[in-house]
Amino acid sequence: MGLLTDPGTERSQLPALLERHHRPLCVTLYIIGLVWFLALAHNSLNHGTYFSENALLPGLVEGDFHGDSLMLQYLQSLTEEAEKHPAGMPYAWLVGQFTQLGLDTFTHNFTLHYPMGKEKSFSGQNVYGILRAGRGSSTEAIVVAAPYRPPSSFLQTTAPSIALMLAMAQFFSKQVYWAKDIIFLVTEHEQLGTEAWLGAYHHGCSGGPVLDHGGIQGRAGAIQAAINLELHSARVSHLDVKVEGLNGQLPNLDLVNLIHRLCQRENVPHTFKNRIDHPRPESWGGWLQQLETLLSMVASQATGVPTGNHGLFHRYGIAAVTVEGSEWNSVLGRRVGVQQLGRVLEGVCRSLNNLLERFHQSFFFYLLPSTTRYISIGVYMPPFALLAGGLLVKALALWFSTSCAADIQTSTSTPFTVKKVDYSVMGSIPVVVTTHVVSAGLAATPPLLSRLGLVMALSTEDSVFFGLLGAAITLLFLPHFMAKCTEIGGVSWEVVKTVAVLELAVLVFAGAVYNFSLALIITLTFTPVALMASPSHSRLGRLAKSLLVLSVHPLSLLMFSVLLDTVINFPGSAPLRLLWRAYMAIKRALMLMRVCAL
Repeated sequence: MGLLTDPGTERSQLPALLERHHRPLCVTLYIIGLVWFLALAHNSLNHGTYFSENALLPGLVEGDFHGDSLMLQYLQSLTEEAEKHPAGMPYAWLVGQFTQLGLDTFTHNFTLHYPMGKEKSFSGQNVYGILRAGRGSSTEAIVVAAPYRPPSSFLQTTAPSIALMLAMAQFFSKQVYWAKDIIFLVTEHEQLGTEAWLGAYHHGCSGGPVLDHGGIQGRAGAIQAAINLELHSARVSHLDVKVEGLNGQLPNLDLVNLIHRLCQRENVPHTFKNRIDHPRPESWGGWLQQLETLLSMVASQATGVPTGNHGLFHRYGIAAVTVEGSEWNSVLGRRVGVQQLGRVLEGVCRSLNNLLERFHQSFFFYLLPSTTRYISIGVYMPPFALLAGGLLVKALALWFSTSCAADIQTSTSTPFTVKKVDYSVMGSIPVVVTTHVVSAGLAATPPLLSRLGLVMALSTEDSVFFGLLGAAITLLFLPHFMAKCTEIGGVSWEVVKTVAVLELAVLVFAGAVYNFSLALIITLTFTPVALMASPSHSRLGRLAKSLLVLSVHPLSLLMFSVLLDTVINFPGSAPLRLLWRAYMAIKRALMLMRVCAL
């Protein structure tokens, strides 16, 4: 940094050149990075999938599953039993079926203490059976899970998943080659039940203040992998593989490749993001389709919300995916038989049974443009570095500019100089600290807002939404208030912007390793604004830049995204109806983000 902090020397030509031409350089880096990233969807810039773990041996043996008729019997029996429990889970029926198959059967109770509003409590129960390995010592296990959805649920039924699981359990119990325990898990309340069971399995009886996961009676070995089934019909058109987990975590790529390879072997149509691979991926249409698939994965991963119950296994170092089967209809062509589905699942479990250690050889950081192609972290990080590189260039240019201005002010100042601009980094600390403290306090206010809403007879969603909206509008006047009541008015805006841009750069580069898609969207959205934001002497310029900054406010982005999603999903609705749907969705999104953070 000595080159930057001594701009008066004649050798400091590079910082001066950077300060003069940093604007076109930042724009060029941004455009090249964006074009490069979009081009990664073409097969010439990505790679074909392969297996790094040779022990998997996918498809080495022929499938022996013939339990299609048995699965249909289980499905009919479960459907009749579910009608007797329209809003709950038929615990006794599930326990009875697992027990009849000779599995070690247990139930698991958990309680959710809702932290907002009146702090209600909700209880649930999971049912699971353990098939003990005949050739092992119960040191390792595989999980086959399925969520139970009662008839009153607004989500699609998963009864076929449970029926197939029971048929597979009966088939597996007659085999002698298992070296790992197999846990058949049926969870209640979607992801809540899965998280409670995982917490009890790995942490014992202690529970948190929000989710009391309780304890479990029976355990198997250390879980190596998990498959979550979501079949919505006994007749499906294809299998869709879901990979995104909590906070953007992904399973090992070998597990994803294993399922696609076995589907191909059993002649089962398989997709990613419900898109079948283009027959000519090298063509313009093939690139567009793979780009749509790539961007769809980026969008879903950036939310940090798991696309299935499998996403909660990742936080425990367990590779897991969700296999979803949508209902078949005549428009979609041929249907997939139950026997084919069973043999795919059989092949997956037998390959996982061959593992000698945890998944570790293949990639954990990747993007998928199709079922047979992948983009590794070493391929997508260079274009991302160019996209975010403009932030570093802008920070260096501003630092050099302030250093020159500080030297000029020092050399030209006299004892009679009334007002000086503070170009020191220490002068910007009050602004930076105040901003972060206020933001942290605002993030902790939803529980308080929900209690205030009870006093005012408001629902929890309304109180949190209007409270955060009012706080956001009030904080717009914070800079003006600080300038009037403190001495920060003399601090150079260039120094403050340098600190802000550097902090943004650190966050996106660090976040790219944790959740690349989220860091990518933040970089694409905030980099142009961060580069253009500056004081303006004209009233029109100040108004335009103020609107630009407000457009990337988190609440503004949330409202725009939800409104766009509502228009896409409800194209025939009236304008007022669309606005009402968007308003309700925004409130629920704010509540979901806050509750998930507790």
